[in-house]
Amino acid sequence: MGLTISGPVEKFVTISPKEVKLYGLAGNPIKATVQIIPEKKYAFRILEARAKYGKHIDFKLLEGKDSQTGNYVLMIENKKTAKGRYFDTVYLKTDSKIQPQINVNVFGNVGAAKPKGNT
Repeated sequence: MGLTISGPVEKFVTISPKEVKLYGLAGNPIKATVQIIPEKKYAFRILEARAKYGKHIDFKLLEGKDSQTGNYVLMIENKKTAKGRYFDTVYLKTDSKIQPQINVNVFGNVGAAKPKGNT
């Protein structure tokens, strides 16, 4: 016996971009912004934000200017100062019974800083 789903799946939230790529050179600011817009039919509030690891990223969750739609802006910034790659996830805890947690995946790729000198 399998599970049968009839009808289209309804959209719960718009997340743009769906995943964050922090690519750049060490020593330079590497930042990204994610828009989180709940569908009106499934309005929810984000209660908490935390990173799985948090070693290489800083983040801040802001409520959007249009409080009627309850949209959010997640700002993520690279903290890694040396060349290398990393992966992290920002967990957003919601008050929704439909989807109590939203995950935003973060990929980092920091290249070696360009040497200073004559170019």
